[in-house]
Amino acid sequence: MKFTIIRRLTALVCSVSLLGLLCACAGANDSASRNGAGKGGFADRTLSVFMGRGPAADVIKASLPEFESETGLRVDLQIFSNEQLSTKLTVQLDADSSSPDVFMLRPLEELKLFHKNGWLLPLDDYVRRDADYEFGDFSPSAIDSTTDNGQLLSIPLSTEQQILYYRKDLLQKAGIPVPRTLDELEEAAAKLHDPQNGVYGFVARGQKNALVTQLSSFIFSEGGDFQTGGRASLNSPDTVKGMTRYVNLLKRYGPPGVMNMGWPQAMGIFAQGKAAFYTDASAIYSSAADPDKSAVADKVGYALFPAGQAGAKPFNITAWGMAINAASAKKEAAWTFLRWATSKDLVMRSQQKGNPGARSSVWNDPQGVSGFPKEYIAVVNESIRSGVGHDRPQVISVGDARDVVGDIVIKGLLGEDVQESADKANIEFQLIMDRDNQK
Repeated sequence: MKFTIIRRLTALVCSVSLLGLLCACAGANDSASRNGAGKGGFADRTLSVFMGRGPAADVIKASLPEFESETGLRVDLQIFSNEQLSTKLTVQLDADSSSPDVFMLRPLEELKLFHKNGWLLPLDDYVRRDADYEFGDFSPSAIDSTTDNGQLLSIPLSTEQQILYYRKDLLQKAGIPVPRTLDELEEAAAKLHDPQNGVYGFVARGQKNALVTQLSSFIFSEGGDFQTGGRASLNSPDTVKGMTRYVNLLKRYGPPGVMNMGWPQAMGIFAQGKAAFYTDASAIYSSAADPDKSAVADKVGYALFPAGQAGAKPFNITAWGMAINAASAKKEAAWTFLRWATSKDLVMRSQQKGNPGARSSVWNDPQGVSGFPKEYIAVVNESIRSGVGHDRPQVISVGDARDVVGDIVIKGLLGEDVQESADKANIEFQLIMDRDNQK
């Protein structure tokens, strides 16, 4: 953690009882907020909040007047694109700025780095002391995404699960049941693979970096993981089996040019009616279900990710979380905002606008799922129960690690031996982990 001279002096002063008054002054911003004139006990103060574009930000922005009226706080909400948000946060936080007080982040990409730099305020005490917040309502795997070294550092805002999309009409015509296992998925993809008539058995992401998150559920369901017990495990038998599954499906039954496909391209193939099966995140389902975007909108089915030898273990992750700046001078006020923004009421409103939240009660409330297909709701609920809380290597240098993992699949698609590639990649990945631990 970065410590400035001022912070060191403040800590020293606070340790001397005769100068206790000066310590109290150091917290004046928060105490002023707590004892102010607002209905919620806050003075007319302003919080700075950074968010990324999306339904959650839209709902929070529209609901701000009621929050400000109830608390006496004013919120300076700034909304950025994903790339702008990451850049802006890095610049602000690296400069030890007290602004923003609250911000969105991508936990599985940024949480470990931000925590290592001391930029995130631990939230364990806040949720522990606040029974009315009902923290236990959040799914455990979503919370796993926002926790590092046993500390809660962010609250889930939106979630994703890996699911299986399929063409109902093609399966019905061929008399094939919806695959429940990865063996059945391979068999069904082989039977429905008909490139001469413009239909491929399977499609998914094939770009080196982008594919890693969708590869994860294949690995988990075979009993593997990217790392085990603090060591790289890319070349373990179970991990290699999951990778080989993914390679075989894409290589044997995928469309041409799959190595250039991220989710928009892969979803495009499926939405055009050119693939029988597609695995990807649940959050992008509207691209398949919306008649304005999909030629097969009325033919799309949703299923739980198929089981491997370890069962069905799709990822269930926090795609976006909200955190408090450790350097904020208004931590109590910041928690009041964060508590409100992730409350049942706001999660309900946000989910009704298409943002999948992490509160189980909202997913089990008819109002909370009113905008989603019935079949989809059941799949998401089951994925939440059985899901794994990460979908990529859990390291600081996530981008480098993803490239190393993705390269194994690329080499497999090019005809190289997956086990041999995994053995080499495992050495590279362990070096990344060791380097991160030395930072």
